[in-house]
Amino acid sequence: MDSPLLQRSSSFCQACAIRNRAICADLDDGEIAILNSIGRRRMLAAGEQIMWEGEEAILVANVIEGILKLSTQTADGKEQILGLVYPADFLGRPFGQTTPYGVEALTDAHVCVFQRADFDRFAREHPRLEHKLLERTLSELDRTRRWMLLLGRMNAEQKLASFLLEMSERVGQKGCTAPGREQFELPLSRQQIADVLGLTIETVSRQLSKLRKDGLIDLPARREIVIVARDRLEELAG
Repeated sequence: MDSPLLQRSSSFCQACAIRNRAICADLDDGEIAILNSIGRRRMLAAGEQIMWEGEEAILVANVIEGILKLSTQTADGKEQILGLVYPADFLGRPFGQTTPYGVEALTDAHVCVFQRADFDRFAREHPRLEHKLLERTLSELDRTRRWMLLLGRMNAEQKLASFLLEMSERVGQKGCTAPGREQFELPLSRQQIADVLGLTIETVSRQLSKLRKDGLIDLPARREIVIVARDRLEELAG
C-alpha cells in the first residue's frame, strides 16, 4: 500500500495545471513524493522579489501560476529585463553558487520552492531530472538570444508583435471567436508591457491601435487580445 506521503504528493501533482510541462514531468510517483518532501508551495504578490542578482543561490523554483521577470542591473544602476518566466518554467541556478539575475513577480504568482542544496542532491540521484535540466538550460539560452534580438534590433512595432505572439503561445488561448482567430487575456498592464519592452506606455497604446487598424489584431476589451491575422503578425515580427 502506498504511504500517506506518496498519496498526498501524487494527488497534489496530478491536480497541478502544469504537471505535464514542468521539469518534474518525467518523474514517477515515488520520485515525485521524494521531491515534494523537500519542497514547499509559496504564493507571491505582484512586485514581490524571490531572488536577488549576485546573492548566494539558496533557492530554485518551478512556476505554477503567474508571470515573473528576470532582470539585471547595468553599470549605471538601471534595470535591464532579461526575459519573462511563465507557468511550467524553472527558476534559479542548480549546481551554481550565485544567482545570475533578479526575479520579481509581475503578477500574483504561485511557485514550488526548493532549497538548492536539497534539489542538487536529488537531481544527482535521478538522471532523468538532470537530463530535463539540461534541456531547459538550452531552451533558456535560445529564449535569451531571441529576447536580446527583440530588445536590441527591433523597432517598436516589431517588439509588440513579437510580444503578442509569445503571449499567445505561453499564456494559452482562452477562447476562439472564429477559425484562425486566437483570443487571450493579457496578464500584464500596458505600463508593464512598456517596461518589459523598453518602450513608453504611449508607444504601446499607439502600436496596439495601429495593429488593430491594420487588421492584425482586435481589442474587444482593454486586456483582451484577438489575433486576427497570425501570419501577417509573424511576418511583421520577422
